[in-house]
Amino acid sequence: MVALSVGAIALATSCRSDLAGPTLRGNLARTGALLSCKPLGYDSVTQTLGPAGGVIKVSKHNLVVPAGALSTVVSITAVAPADTVNRVVFRPEGLTFGQPALLTLFYGNCKVTAQSKQVAYTSDLLAILQYVPSSDAPSAKVVTGLLSHFSNYAVAW
Repeated sequence: MVALSVGAIALATSCRSDLAGPTLRGNLARTGALLSCKPLGYDSVTQTLGPAGGVIKVSKHNLVVPAGALSTVVSITAVAPADTVNRVVFRPEGLTFGQPALLTLFYGNCKVTAQSKQVAYTSDLLAILQYVPSSDAPSAKVVTGLLSHFSNYAVAW
């Protein structure tokens, strides 16, 4: 999953628009729903990251914060609830990044649909507020989304 995330970083931070690559999709108008899943075990991790960036792993999901995305050292908590939706809750809520962080969510335990998966920004009650730019890797059963801030995120279609 880290290799996929590193590839997504290269795609997201590339300055050249003439290179072909996976399309990152995200918008407010798309219709879909959160993917229904068999619950994974509850997991929670708190880690300190700063300007050097780093990786946070929680359950079968991971967050890659690139160097320079954070201007100061921050204590970050990631919680993956045992739920019928694969999701991660990040704190401090509202923390913003100078450049996008990459969240890779696993969905191998979910009822897979033919539609491409996306990372959805959700409310505490799991209403989809927005789809973030995402890249689905169906063979690995993961979807990677570009995050500009911390909140709640889940796998959607």
